[in-house]
Amino acid sequence: MSTGTHTPHLALESLTPTRLRGIRRGVEKESLRTLPTGMLATTPHPRALGSALTHERITTDFSESQLELITGVHADAQSCVDELTRIQQVTLRALGEEMMWVSSMPCALPQDDAIPLGQYGTSNVGRAKTVYRMGLGHRYGRRMQTISGIHYNWSLPDVSSEQYFSLIRNFRRHAFLLLYLFGASPAVCSTFVAGRQHQLQSLTPHTMYLPYATSLRMGRLGYQSEAQASLAVSYNNLQGYGASLEDALTRPYPAYEAIGVRGPDGAYRQLGTSLLQIENEFYGTIRPKRVICAGERPLHALRERGVEYVEVRLMDLDPFEPVGINAQTMRFLDVFLLHCLQSDSPPDTPDEIAALARNQHRVAERGREPGLRLERNGAEVVLTDWAQELVGQLLPIAQRMDAVLGGSDYVAAVQAAEQSLRHPDTLPSARVLRAVIEQHGGSFVAFARAQSLATRQAMLDAPVPDAVLQEFAQLAQDSLEAQRRLEAADTMPFDVYLQEYLSPQHLTPAKAL
Repeated sequence: MSTGTHTPHLALESLTPTRLRGIRRGVEKESLRTLPTGMLATTPHPRALGSALTHERITTDFSESQLELITGVHADAQSCVDELTRIQQVTLRALGEEMMWVSSMPCALPQDDAIPLGQYGTSNVGRAKTVYRMGLGHRYGRRMQTISGIHYNWSLPDVSSEQYFSLIRNFRRHAFLLLYLFGASPAVCSTFVAGRQHQLQSLTPHTMYLPYATSLRMGRLGYQSEAQASLAVSYNNLQGYGASLEDALTRPYPAYEAIGVRGPDGAYRQLGTSLLQIENEFYGTIRPKRVICAGERPLHALRERGVEYVEVRLMDLDPFEPVGINAQTMRFLDVFLLHCLQSDSPPDTPDEIAALARNQHRVAERGREPGLRLERNGAEVVLTDWAQELVGQLLPIAQRMDAVLGGSDYVAAVQAAEQSLRHPDTLPSARVLRAVIEQHGGSFVAFARAQSLATRQAMLDAPVPDAVLQEFAQLAQDSLEAQRRLEAADTMPFDVYLQEYLSPQHLTPAKAL
């Protein structure tokens, strides 16, 4: 497995001021709505927040109870955090006594089938979204889908699809560093694992944990499945990636055939019986992305027009940050992604892909274990040695960015990571565990509940300009109107719509047919 640190194919000089100023980022933040008790709120998505189907900034993820807040595209990290803060302030004002859960691992959960699926109205596109979620529930269980995180969308000007795939390969090689530095889910409520096989230890009757875990969300408890483990998706180029994804989207999978597309009552259980129902079901730590046109399949968009940006998907919510992430962490991600892009990136192999999966589980479950070793180039290397080597390579990039953009924020972000490597007790995962044990009697739910209440209060206490409240009231109104128009315009029967949308021909660009 390559360290991805040899001859830069994109020397520092190629990071011109114009390109560095052209970096764009945006955030999608998932968070469960909970009751003040720390139980899941199973109420519908608040009408005051508009339509979850058509609102650009506030929607839902898997569950009706799982909010997703979406920023616009930003030229700097602080303005991105500022917008996320505004969206969260507005959202909390619409929740009444409910709050937004600050942890990636869920609150106290009811029985699996009592977790409500996202509802998007009666339009064909809205119904398909709910059927997809029904399928996820049948395939993986609804509890697993309540895990929440932060997705960081990032682009740099003048980067080809080939270069983005080069970045992705290095990101996957070095993702352990982000899990170690920013993982914040070392413990879970025991309701999450009730009736499941797991390797967790009992901290108290209601809290399970692993003493050195960084991110249980990204370990075997999180978005993992036997079916997807059989997918060795290669990131060597768009063609190969597209082919392996198309295969997963069209190949029937026996366990899913057994579930069936419809139940005995005729109601839909899932969109289809292939290994993946749609592209979004494929769980990766990072995804190549492209903005899609209405009704277009994501894979078609990628094949037709190339990679436009990457979506970083492994960041836990930081319970100690008001919106789950801060500007310094975003700046570290900027530098990290530039390093992944700049460094030599040999093709991946099936052996390397398997080793990376083992590394990910090891760091997620045992990352802070002293002397923990990871696989690299067929040998084993101490995690902290490799981490220090990588962080050292980030410094020149951070210096370059500060020289171009002014200030010292990027160097400060790298220096903060160096400090964290020296003092693992300051890592978010260590801080969470310490707070759970020392301040909350070993109860994960009590810790996350207290943090959620404090965050809610601080957000409600902070003033929000009237203009912002009016803007979001208008957005909510417009989104409800947009949903009504969609529903009124539908003429195609749902079964026909689904057959048409899921047709394999829509995965292939016109020029390839």
